[in-house]
Amino acid sequence: MKIKTKTRTEGVLTVMHILAWVAFVGFMIQAGAILVSYGVSCFSPDATRNLYKGLSLYNLRQFNFWHYTLSVSLLVAIAIMKAFVFFLAIKILSKVNLVNPFKIEVVRIMEKMVYVLLGTWFMAMASNAHTAWLLKETGELHGDWVPTEFIFMAGLVFIITQVFKRGVEIQSENDLTV
Repeated sequence: MKIKTKTRTEGVLTVMHILAWVAFVGFMIQAGAILVSYGVSCFSPDATRNLYKGLSLYNLRQFNFWHYTLSVSLLVAIAIMKAFVFFLAIKILSKVNLVNPFKIEVVRIMEKMVYVLLGTWFMAMASNAHTAWLLKETGELHGDWVPTEFIFMAGLVFIITQVFKRGVEIQSENDLTV
């Protein structure tokens, strides 16, 4: 009878897989909660006083419904994009094999992740621009993203993707020579 023991790396990857699932579910719940709150607020403007975790967009709703809708849409889009990044991380973690880690399908998922992170950066920039404009118009600040974190993550994942691409090339060359 053979007992399989996990290496430390396998244990870390398992923990990361679980944490990626938790983050994915958390961001999906956040997006869903904001959408439900928005739906309620369309019929009851007082619901905007506590849209999500204390976020009050009541004055913005009173100022202009369409700007309120745009602000909520950007919040939901960013939450969904963050969730999708973690969904891609889940896919990567489920495909990683420590015996043969460099696979082209992992590289393709990582490339998608870079594009989604760049899209999230763009959405955060758009949200900041909209918020800055609203600050001038209403004198109220309702949210502020730090878009540099998304561009930094995109750059980091891009670098790791390039390393994985090179690993796939080397691995395929070694498979051809053996």
